[in-house]
Amino acid sequence: MAIGKDTALRLMLVDDQVNEAEAIVSSLRNAGIAVRPLRAETIDELASILAQQPVDMVLAEYASTQMPFAEVAMVVMGCGRDVPLLAVLDGITDEILDSVQAQGAQTVALRGRPQQFLKIVRTEWHDLDARRSQRHLEAQMRETERRCDMLIDSSREPIAYIHEGMHIRANQAYLEMFGYDSFEDIEGMSLLDLIAPKDVEEFKALLKRLSKGEPPPPRHELTARDIDGDDFPAVMEFTAAQYEGEACQQVIFRRQAVEQDPELARQVEELKQRDQATGLYNRPTFLGQLDSAVAEAAGQGAVHGLLLIEPDHYAQLLDVIGLDAADDLMAAMGQRLDSVANGATTARFGEHQLALLARGSDYRSTSELAESVRAAFAGHVLEVGDNTLNATVSIGGVQIGEKIASTSQVLAKASQGVVSAVGVGGNRVQLFDPGAVDRAEQERIAAWVARIQGALDSEGFRLDFQPVIALQGDGSETYEMFLRLHGSDGVPVEASTYLPIAEEHDLLRPIDRWAVSRAIALISERLRHGKRTSLLLSVSQEALLDPSMPAFIASQLAEAGVPGEQLILAVPEAKVFTNLHAAQEFAGALAGFGSRMALEHFGAGLNSLQTLQHFEPALLKIDPQFMDDLAKSADSQARVREIATTAGARGIRTVAERVLDASSMTLLFSAGVDYVQGDFLAPAGPEMTYDFS
Repeated sequence: MAIGKDTALRLMLVDDQVNEAEAIVSSLRNAGIAVRPLRAETIDELASILAQQPVDMVLAEYASTQMPFAEVAMVVMGCGRDVPLLAVLDGITDEILDSVQAQGAQTVALRGRPQQFLKIVRTEWHDLDARRSQRHLEAQMRETERRCDMLIDSSREPIAYIHEGMHIRANQAYLEMFGYDSFEDIEGMSLLDLIAPKDVEEFKALLKRLSKGEPPPPRHELTARDIDGDDFPAVMEFTAAQYEGEACQQVIFRRQAVEQDPELARQVEELKQRDQATGLYNRPTFLGQLDSAVAEAAGQGAVHGLLLIEPDHYAQLLDVIGLDAADDLMAAMGQRLDSVANGATTARFGEHQLALLARGSDYRSTSELAESVRAAFAGHVLEVGDNTLNATVSIGGVQIGEKIASTSQVLAKASQGVVSAVGVGGNRVQLFDPGAVDRAEQERIAAWVARIQGALDSEGFRLDFQPVIALQGDGSETYEMFLRLHGSDGVPVEASTYLPIAEEHDLLRPIDRWAVSRAIALISERLRHGKRTSLLLSVSQEALLDPSMPAFIASQLAEAGVPGEQLILAVPEAKVFTNLHAAQEFAGALAGFGSRMALEHFGAGLNSLQTLQHFEPALLKIDPQFMDDLAKSADSQARVREIATTAGARGIRTVAERVLDASSMTLLFSAGVDYVQGDFLAPAGPEMTYDFS
């Protein structure tokens, strides 16, 4: 498993009070954690769920009387699965901590300290993910080693593995080349024994450099000697490897024809490592060097810097110079990068992405180099064919060290940095340093706050619309309106990236008002063109808590001459559950001028249907998690049918979003769902052009 923005935490809650459990789920969702909650009311039910369903974590009330913590701990510890157990407490003493840990719980989560609670849950979830990933990788590694061993045995390439200069593995082709019958004949033999005396000293020096962690040469030419003492010209290729857990060198040892031109062979090898358009290293070659640098960081504590560089407004640049000049543009950028690289390794890493690896570079040096690269492009005119242009760049960087000594992690962080730099305007550097996360996070947040505020001040948000289609074909015209914040390259930024920051800096209320005002203006504009369109849009819990919001909406509707029923405001079910009184007052105020409310992500709570006893919206948007496996899951089908039936009996319409296929449509129709939406039917886009007839 890899925890991502769409990964849900499968959380088992053990608590005497359902509202306390619901509050925990709500607080986690408010913090951006997707949660699939489960709740057991008896020890037997807890054991049954743990045995039959995947569970990521158990949060158990330490003071529970219905399900004593000691019994919960015994069930969790005895379920045979890696499921972390956290004790939920209001306060803690040394005696309680000792007792909790003695019973097998990983740690405690304090209900009254939200930051500690959230950090503990995230930490234990990521630790669980790391353990699962490690087990998965170990299994993959064993299978990969088995397959590699078979491939090495069957390969006609002479291959050996060398540890501290000694043979620890060799295939049959290698043995045949030197005249040996079996590996036992050379096991533990020094590689130097297969080198002609005249090349021994040079080869010793090479082995010494390799032992210090220096990268091997692409190829090394020498004279080899077989078991009969006959010399022959050979070429060697080295690759850092592991064999049975030991760090070693994989050696491919080829006999070289006497008539071969060594200089020509060297040139051919050099060409294989270069991108033909830019002359820089190509992606495979650069990845090999990056793997080596990451291994040095993990094993020797070395520090290096990685930068990924992309031109801003790439699509617009191609419009100017023409698609056929794309390689010319990257060649010009490659030359510029090489001129300011200060000896670092440079490469073309993607279609319009360059890379730079600075060995032995600490955070300060990497940061200064990244800024000098950015400035070098910002202040330079590139010559691309007959065109001259200025192309600024966005740079994502990573400080490679022991804390992030994984090639996949390094590349992921660098790529995220590029996306973030583009998203906040381009022509900037986003450098991730595991040793200075707080500083980098503060800078990132400040940039996003400025960008959000700028979007509010200058119409920087853009809108997309997706039709909400009646399964019974009632002829109504309804769209859901999505608020997008776009980067400088025109690519929309995920709302989960900036909305938590907006919430922390009191920007949700102005965003809500901007969205409501714009929606009403669009409804009015369509009315003037003879189209009666209803718009559904999500607002935050701040809208529920803002006593002046209903009056603001009413004034906007009156000023635009828009009937209130054409505006539908959606709020997540979890927000209503934890702000029930405010939600009731808000819905009542909206009803006064005809506007309606929708509950979204409905059905994801612990007791969603109970919420309808206290709050009746006009629409229920069924949680999209049920659509992921609707066609295959009887449980999801039953849950959707239950929601639709209960809502229908109360006169509440239901909406299924993110519908994936035709079979899901059939199931939703038979379940009694009223409306559907999703990319399968019509993707969200900037225009409202769907034919509802």
